[in-house]
Amino acid sequence: MLNTTNTRTGKQRFSDDSNIHYRYSDAESLLTNIDDLSKMIKHHENHQRPRLKTLREYYKGNNQSILVEKRRREEHLADNRATHNFAKYVSQFIQGYLMGVPLKTTHEDEKMNETIRELNILNDADEHNSDLVLDLSIFGRAYELVYRNETDETRFTVLDPLETFVIYDETVEQKPIAAVRYIGNQFKEDTTVYVYTDKERHVYSMNYSHHLKKKGVDNHYFKGVPVVEYENNRYRQGDYEDVLTLIDLYDASQSDTANYMTDLNDAMLKIVGNLDIDVDEAQAMKEANILMLQTDINADGKASSADADYIYKQYDVAGTEAYKDRIFNNILLFTSIPNLLDDERSNTQSGEALKMKLFALSQKRAIKERLFKRSLRDRYKLISNIMSVASEGTLDVSDIDITFTENLPSMIDRELDWFAKLGGELSQETMLSQLSFIENAKDEIERIEEERESDDSYAFGFAEMSEDDGEQELV
Repeated sequence: MLNTTNTRTGKQRFSDDSNIHYRYSDAESLLTNIDDLSKMIKHHENHQRPRLKTLREYYKGNNQSILVEKRRREEHLADNRATHNFAKYVSQFIQGYLMGVPLKTTHEDEKMNETIRELNILNDADEHNSDLVLDLSIFGRAYELVYRNETDETRFTVLDPLETFVIYDETVEQKPIAAVRYIGNQFKEDTTVYVYTDKERHVYSMNYSHHLKKKGVDNHYFKGVPVVEYENNRYRQGDYEDVLTLIDLYDASQSDTANYMTDLNDAMLKIVGNLDIDVDEAQAMKEANILMLQTDINADGKASSADADYIYKQYDVAGTEAYKDRIFNNILLFTSIPNLLDDERSNTQSGEALKMKLFALSQKRAIKERLFKRSLRDRYKLISNIMSVASEGTLDVSDIDITFTENLPSMIDRELDWFAKLGGELSQETMLSQLSFIENAKDEIERIEEERESDDSYAFGFAEMSEDDGEQELV
């Protein structure tokens, strides 16, 4: 991963081990050598959790450098600490861009398509997927647990990256062999540790010295590790992770500007001249916000001159503001976020102009989508496995169509106008699939046909009734 360097100390903010994958030969050997599992958990706590905590704190607006470090050496000077939540802005922008229009998962087979739709509704998949994308943006990784609940329903839920990690084998394929989830409780001395393999869930209690004591084991039938890891990119790096130092610089510059304005109000008054005034009189004039200078007579019998002004540090307004603008633009540049405050393009923009501003983010989006689809198929493969065991059918995961729709102001009316002028035609299914509020175009077409059949039956029955009434009247 790209390590962020602290701007004041010059040291790496995160250790080299803060984002590594855990590897082991196989799950059986790991459970036999329980001390190795203990070492992994301890390593995760000491090396990986600090990075994850820091990224979470920046997302919450608790920017560490500006809030923790001592910035002013003089006690009498202002020490304002202004934090700017660029982290949340970046992550929420990307979350909305990717998942503002819900993800569509469809299948050619109608029965399988209905099964997927019911699963997604049961698990509120739209919100779930959006939460996964947010975790990916913040931490560079996200975790999901697939399980069967007490009413024998297949469910999936988001796990906290600060207490979860997956262990992979040592082959080039890097297959998951186990997943660990450890949950601390401030009211209990021991930490509960869950270890998931492809067949079982092992439960341990862990004390402060990371000693593990087995409490139980139960079987599951997912035929795979039921914890799915999602990755933001190859290095599992968060979207704002490599601009933390720039965020710190922006916080510092804005805080220094605020300190300057505060110190200016409390600037020291300088009076030059031979004055006939004592300290008490000067204090009284200061409280009355009036300064009356009365000078003594000099040796020539003339009144001496006097002058008064304030002593304060000179402020290069243009240079300072240009410096802050440069940092602001660099933060957006290196996170691939378009500058929506750009004065030159703040007016109504065409669809093509907006696409150009989002070009860099579109490249990042393509990487995110490929990795997300890969993990999403792992989710549905686990679900298919448990469905086959429960005699609920299976899902042909390879034929699931996963569609992302970028959440942008629609310019489709211009495209349709251009297409129609050239004499083009579109099927009803294609036109319905372009609507963001239509989850499945095929289902919508079927509902339309059912409504038409129902309307025709009603109209036909009403016509027969009218004819019979007419005959009776004639008789």
